[in-house]
Amino acid sequence: MPGLSAEMKIHGEPRVDQRLATETILIVEDEPKTASLVALYLEREGFKTVHAADGQRALGLARQYTPCFVILDLMLPQLDGWEVCRELRRFSDVPILILSAREDEFDRVMGLSLGADDYVVKPFSPRELVARVKAIRRRVRLQLTRAPTVYTHGELVLEPEKRKVTRGGKAINLTPSEYVLLQVLMAVPGRVFSRQELLDHLYPGGDSVVDRVVDVHIGKLRQKIEPDPAYPSYIVTVRGIGYQFADSEG
Repeated sequence: MPGLSAEMKIHGEPRVDQRLATETILIVEDEPKTASLVALYLEREGFKTVHAADGQRALGLARQYTPCFVILDLMLPQLDGWEVCRELRRFSDVPILILSAREDEFDRVMGLSLGADDYVVKPFSPRELVARVKAIRRRVRLQLTRAPTVYTHGELVLEPEKRKVTRGGKAINLTPSEYVLLQVLMAVPGRVFSRQELLDHLYPGGDSVVDRVVDVHIGKLRQKIEPDPAYPSYIVTVRGIGYQFADSEG
């Protein structure tokens, strides 16, 4: 299959060239033509690709290759995309873009609530897909290269230089989108951010996304960082406007 040469070399337990691992994108798609098309456009941009046609294979390759990005279909044999996304988030903060024919808002919100960073509906433009991949990766790299200020609030600590978040000394695994939101809010405690402002940080390319996406990410973030998510003490809702990070530790 053209464009999937990396996958065709997989026999048994292949050796992974670690020099390429940071630029490898995992394509999880059971339709060969779609997978080949996505791989072709990504490889033109200098990425390496590996391909899984089912969910179980996808999780195995994710552990083996530690890809820099995952493009994930939802309707998969053996293990569907919802479960793959959920399992990936148990051991990795790799950016995930869901590529699916399911276009309902419920499916979009569900995908984002499980930890995906973007959602593209089929049929799609391969060029737009590649642009979205590059934009998300650029956003992650920017977080890694910003000034090494450390943000603290009580037991919660965010270290941009290490891209690390801890509470009470225990590491917290955040998705790229959750990390962006937390850093934006912690950088200016007390400042109220509208949902649109937060969306602009998540999608600097101006992608059209419903503002409910912010609520989904904030909800997942609270589950991870708040001592009691039902009564948040870090990220405070400002009704009718958006969110702010608490400006005191009282």
